[in-house]
Amino acid sequence: MMHGGKYGRVLGIVLAGGKGERLMPLTRYRAKPAVYFAAKYRIIDFALSNLINSGIFAVYVLVQFKSQSLNEHIERGWQFGGALRGRDFFVTLVPAQMWRGEHWFQGTADAVFQNMHLVSLFKADRVCIFAADHIYKMDVEQMLAWHIEQKADVTLAANVVPVFEASQFGCIRTDATGRIIEFLEKPAIPPEIPDKPGFSYVSMGNYIFERDILEDSLIDDSQQPTSHDFGRDIIPNLVAQNARVYAYDFSTNVLPHSTAQIEQLHQWRMDKPYWRDVGTLKAYWQAHMELLSPASEMTLYNPLWPIRTVSFADPPSYSYPSSGHDCTVNRVLAAEGSRILGATVSGSVLSRNCVIQSGSVIEESIVGQGVVIGRNCRIKRAIIDSHNYIPDNTVIGEDPEEDARNYFVDPHSGLVTLGMPRILYQKESDEKGMDSFSWSTFS
Repeated sequence: MMHGGKYGRVLGIVLAGGKGERLMPLTRYRAKPAVYFAAKYRIIDFALSNLINSGIFAVYVLVQFKSQSLNEHIERGWQFGGALRGRDFFVTLVPAQMWRGEHWFQGTADAVFQNMHLVSLFKADRVCIFAADHIYKMDVEQMLAWHIEQKADVTLAANVVPVFEASQFGCIRTDATGRIIEFLEKPAIPPEIPDKPGFSYVSMGNYIFERDILEDSLIDDSQQPTSHDFGRDIIPNLVAQNARVYAYDFSTNVLPHSTAQIEQLHQWRMDKPYWRDVGTLKAYWQAHMELLSPASEMTLYNPLWPIRTVSFADPPSYSYPSSGHDCTVNRVLAAEGSRILGATVSGSVLSRNCVIQSGSVIEESIVGQGVVIGRNCRIKRAIIDSHNYIPDNTVIGEDPEEDARNYFVDPHSGLVTLGMPRILYQKESDEKGMDSFSWSTFS
């Protein structure tokens, strides 16, 4: 437990206010951390699971943009109950409250600055500030141990990637001890890791701060005309001031696993640290397709490192032949209540309570909660968000020109994406001419 001992009092802060504009239309009505992932989870579940699994039980979740579904998710599934509830055991939502002026959060650093009173009230010794918009599995306690061992002011989680991939991220130059000597935002020529030629450190957006350093740097940043961002402003300034800023090599992180299970299940492999930036539709879809592969680097089936989420009283998933059509299911991740009725589904992800009707063929697609796909449809390489109805005989993913006329087609990947049906506040008149208003949805 992180409320004393060698780590002191540790507070978790999860940054969950991102718009996720590159994931439109999936973020039309929800913040990016609330976007569904792997059939039954939300993206934020991975950050929260990492903290809880690591023994960090005091967590504030900072929200802002279109946060209603995210708020409900946290309130339903992430609350301590009974004897565990208290000042050291909580997952608490923190909306923008304008504590330091009449403006919303202006950046990641400003979001924490506006809520520094929470750090003070908790009497934190150090603060873990983690991103809620990536898919990753990580034992945070190992990063804390590295932070303490180095006597660091700040520690960044650094992912190891090939140099040719690094230029799309914030890159880190370190000395041989791991101390950061330069932080570069998307450089054309990324710096290599001293003992790993051909590879670079990139920032994962996860930080551990000593409390006094956090307070001083946020106060200083608040008085400057900056973007008030940890990666763009706070970290580079601290490095320039010769603060003890270190990179934690994420590739050294080890997740717990059961040797007995590895031996008993031939396809079970040791659970490895995993991180994916799912900030674009292409990356979001690719992460799902990776998950469906038997050789995937990600597993959701390690009981010693569970990914937690809200549980619902839905019936189990079910598949069976129907209307003269056989039922074929291969490499499918299906959540509770999903039904495949005489359809063929392969390489796809089905969320809660969706229905695939007879004669339809679904390939390499992501189907959202409550979606109904009619009879004799053919759908390939598509993302269909929650609550859509797909009429009988619909074809998606075969004719790019036809898809472009009817749906949103991602220009970078060709993926066809259907956002949730639009919500309109519609004025109506009854037979007596009396006005009333109702919510209506239109595809």
